[in-house]
Amino acid sequence: MSEPTDSTADEAAERAAKAQSQEPKPAPERRSDAALTVRAAAAVVLAAAALVAAWIGGFWFMVFWFAAATLALWEWQRLIGGERLIARIAVGLATLVVVAPLALHGAKIWSFAAIAAGAIAAGAVAGRNGRPIWTATGAAYSAALLAAPVLLRASPAYGLASILWLYGVVWGADTFAFLGGRSIGGPRLWRRVSPGKTWSGAIVGTFAGAAIGAVVAILAAPGGARFAPLFFLGVAAAIVGQIGDLAESAVKRRFAVKDSSRLIPGHGGVLDRLDAFVAAAVFAALVGWANSDGGWVAAGLFQMVSP
Repeated sequence: MSEPTDSTADEAAERAAKAQSQEPKPAPERRSDAALTVRAAAAVVLAAAALVAAWIGGFWFMVFWFAAATLALWEWQRLIGGERLIARIAVGLATLVVVAPLALHGAKIWSFAAIAAGAIAAGAVAGRNGRPIWTATGAAYSAALLAAPVLLRASPAYGLASILWLYGVVWGADTFAFLGGRSIGGPRLWRRVSPGKTWSGAIVGTFAGAAIGAVVAILAAPGGARFAPLFFLGVAAAIVGQIGDLAESAVKRRFAVKDSSRLIPGHGGVLDRLDAFVAAAVFAALVGWANSDGGWVAAGLFQMVSP
């Protein structure tokens, strides 16, 4: 039997390499249907609770967001680590106790002053080894999560409409950013911080959330409202919300944490679920405050979009 030539051996090697390159590669793992079902169910339950609280308003709306802010405070202080955890949480909780009734009664300046004082106190209590800057930021962040929606809802005439508008913008942007990103794909929004988010999803989510929020507000506001200014206000709020989402992701990356906690099945923690909402709510409250002429925050917000 004759020996194989060099050319024959080379051809055999090429065929083997080609066959290996054509072998099917394992598909990337995707969330299972069960995981998506759990995530959707948790979102529905939370949305229903938020809607009921918004409809009732007043004291119980404040209680709802006080509970959310307390959990966010606990998650943040655990996430950043450092010493004096209990003391840091205690000061942050005391800040929430002070801010809650002030926001409930529409006291904008006093609410802001209480948040600032609480953040400074929390940073001081943390000490050098308790990460004082991060501690103060977490105290202010959780207090803002409480104050912003409560200040908006406090308006007798426009409180409910402002909260429903905010829900429509944030929830719409979140849902359609997910759907748009999965359907269209494309370049990542900020790969290093949040590799799952795409520019296509962010754009689709922004415009969809703004449109949904505008329609909801027109239906809910006394006397209606104009679509165009509501839409552009919603675009701005949705963008701010997505920046808030990315900022919270960056904080978790900074401290090498995937989720802020495991309190919410399929979502992680309260911070993970409300990162966009708190940013958009603070934006809406500040815009309303700037246009309120000393009145209610939500009334100032809708003064910009009234027919």
